[in-house]
Amino acid sequence: MNESTALSSSEESTVFVDALIPIPIPRYFTYRVPRAWSDLVEAGIRIVVPFGSSKVLTAVIVQVHHQPPKQYQAKYILEILDDSPLVTASQIKLFHWVADYYMCYPGEVFQIALPAGLKISSQSKVQINPAYSLETDLNEKEQSIFNAIQEKGSMSYDEIAQLAEVKSPYHLIKSLVAKQAVLIFDELKDRYTPKVMRKIRLTSPYEVKEKLVELIQQLESKPKQLAIILHYLQFIPVLRNAEINQKGLEKSSFSQAELSESSLQTLIKNQVFESFEVVVSRFGQDADDFIPAAFELNQAQNQAYQSILNQFQEKDVVLLHGITGSGKTEIYIKLIQEALANGSQVLYLLPEIALTTQIVLRLKRIFGEQVGIYHSKFSDNERVEVWKSIVEGKYPFVVGVRSSVFLPFSNLGLIIVDEEHESSFKQADPAPRYHARDVAVVLAKQQGAKVLLGSATPSIESYFQAKEGKYGLVTIKERFGTAQLPQITLIDTKYAQKMKQMKGGFSVDLIAALEDNFNRGKQSLLFQNRRGYSPYIQCQDCDWIATCNQCDVSLTFHAREQELRCHYCGYREGLLRRCAACGSTQLKTMGYGTEKLEEELQLHMPDARIGRMDLDTTRSKTAFTSLLAEITSGNIDVLVGTQMVAKGLDFEGLSMVAIFDADKVINFPDFRAHERAFQLICQVAGRAGRREEQGKVYIQTNQPTHPLFDHILQNKYEAMYAEEIVEREGYHYPPFSRLIKLTLRNMDAARVETAARHLGAALKEKFGHGRILGPEKPLIERIRNQYAMEILIKIEKGLALSKFKEALREEIDSQSSHQACKGVQIILDVDCL
Repeated sequence: MNESTALSSSEESTVFVDALIPIPIPRYFTYRVPRAWSDLVEAGIRIVVPFGSSKVLTAVIVQVHHQPPKQYQAKYILEILDDSPLVTASQIKLFHWVADYYMCYPGEVFQIALPAGLKISSQSKVQINPAYSLETDLNEKEQSIFNAIQEKGSMSYDEIAQLAEVKSPYHLIKSLVAKQAVLIFDELKDRYTPKVMRKIRLTSPYEVKEKLVELIQQLESKPKQLAIILHYLQFIPVLRNAEINQKGLEKSSFSQAELSESSLQTLIKNQVFESFEVVVSRFGQDADDFIPAAFELNQAQNQAYQSILNQFQEKDVVLLHGITGSGKTEIYIKLIQEALANGSQVLYLLPEIALTTQIVLRLKRIFGEQVGIYHSKFSDNERVEVWKSIVEGKYPFVVGVRSSVFLPFSNLGLIIVDEEHESSFKQADPAPRYHARDVAVVLAKQQGAKVLLGSATPSIESYFQAKEGKYGLVTIKERFGTAQLPQITLIDTKYAQKMKQMKGGFSVDLIAALEDNFNRGKQSLLFQNRRGYSPYIQCQDCDWIATCNQCDVSLTFHAREQELRCHYCGYREGLLRRCAACGSTQLKTMGYGTEKLEEELQLHMPDARIGRMDLDTTRSKTAFTSLLAEITSGNIDVLVGTQMVAKGLDFEGLSMVAIFDADKVINFPDFRAHERAFQLICQVAGRAGRREEQGKVYIQTNQPTHPLFDHILQNKYEAMYAEEIVEREGYHYPPFSRLIKLTLRNMDAARVETAARHLGAALKEKFGHGRILGPEKPLIERIRNQYAMEILIKIEKGLALSKFKEALREEIDSQSSHQACKGVQIILDVDCL
């Protein structure tokens, strides 16, 4: 064999992999596989790889081949993390579509798609230096640390701190490193750790009846040990069935029964019992007690259900427009049952974590342990368990928020997007800035599934697609059972102010209505879309307002913590006693947040039990569940809440809704303001009177003659849509165009403005002045000390979108290297909200 043949043979036998790395680069990176691992690598398996000079990353194999890269020397992969693929080919395909459409990189999609628990972390540890000379003097504390490391092999910083009984061990470690006694290294560890349960079981000789009886007789003189044996046999009847012994009994059962731990250890030492571990799910397994809840669709629901099935014959996407309280969830359940019966997977998307609690309780009663839940309030380990369970087929039905579209589905039959109009389906930061509803439609198309979009107040874009015939459309215009739409009353606060009929922020009419509802033993909901106590604090002498030192926004006062807080960057400071400008002590809280409304309401209604539902009161995983339980059990008379109360929640005793201030929602400076105001007010109003008694809704406003209120009072979505669609067409806004927003950021305001004007001029020259709007300063110019400018691009219908984006990306990349744009971050947001 000549030299060239030998080289060729060697190269052919070397295995390389193309890996998707969770960083913003446009290509895959190729790595060399050690020969011992050649048979272990396949697409979809996670690997640990080096990148650059110091990074170690969790990547996923996309392709296995024998071609070395031409531009660089391939590094070896460091570790293989999986025995079988955890990422599917269809997921990789979806990552690429999202990256292409939303103008980012596949690695950025992979970074947010993969739960943190499936990524490797590194932990610094300390080990003995093999070259250490015992001649170097160590003090007493250093010597004890050295001896402990030598005994254990290696120790973490935390373990050393605990051993040395110091808060920070860094000075000790630094000294040991300087004396060349130890070395520091990074230990790679998988973030996911399975939940392990320790169990106890009898050793095999005692599975025999005679041997067990003999043991019991021997232990009659040792009552504590005998009590442990009898406790075990109470739960594990070995005499009836020896095989049951293999399952064992939880070790915690003995301590809960207050039995002797030392006696248990003695029995283990004497080989009567053996201790073992089993991996268990972090989610309760109550399948044995599960009894499916039965229900029947009424006539209107059944007609809608049949219409959806019929339209699915021709359309991949159907919009279900059902008014609040029309029973859309029951229709969803019927469709889910059918999809699961056909052996398909189902994804049920919700816009808010808050919604999952109430919905999941209903779904668990129907589907039992088939339901998996996926959202960010779950721990890393819990999310990994859901991910792995989908791969293994344990969860054919998943309920989750927007990131659930990236789960490893392989056989989707149905995707339901509930409250499809909700803006929280759109990711704001970081990239990819995707819309889960639109990604769900693409995901369904890739897997041959159907999509049902559901809403009482659909987005203009979705309703337009339905009217144009691209989507199917099914409408339900009556509430479920005997429930009626609520009676809506407008309260003119301008007139009430003039007639001195205001008590703080409340009109006397609103207080009277709340008191009357309370006296009748009914629950009320007070909606205000501002959390905290007051939106700002103002000096009454010089009009100075307390603002964030990192953002151009006022600081919100939170009374419970007695602090001022920025809701954009999280900056906090204690309550001010004097004006920072003039030194005056005449500082006054201005405006109303949910916390202040809760306090004022308690003064007006001292006997009522007031609750509050906002981001501050529902931060933990269990807080929202506890609050829901309090409302459902009737322990709260009036609930004060932000927009999270508007999203599909169903409270049986809630008969009245009050909207504290409708004007801020209606007059927000955005082309979608009227659409969103209609959606929000109708959704909040829809929480009232969902049973037999007709609900009542009171809306406080300064402008009761505003045309939008006519549509709200009559619940005329179609009239609002007709009005909006004419305006959208006239001004070339979606759905008649696509919007791409470019945001330029830098800590230097002048640099951002120069870059924005330069880039704006270049884009106008290339794509035409009619398509490029701006640059303009955003509503909030500075956030986290970063100044911003925005450029809006309108892409008319009919234009080849992918080619336009390609040309736009090239132009932005070209201009980014220009002196005017250097150092300025440019963020792209496709289909911006």
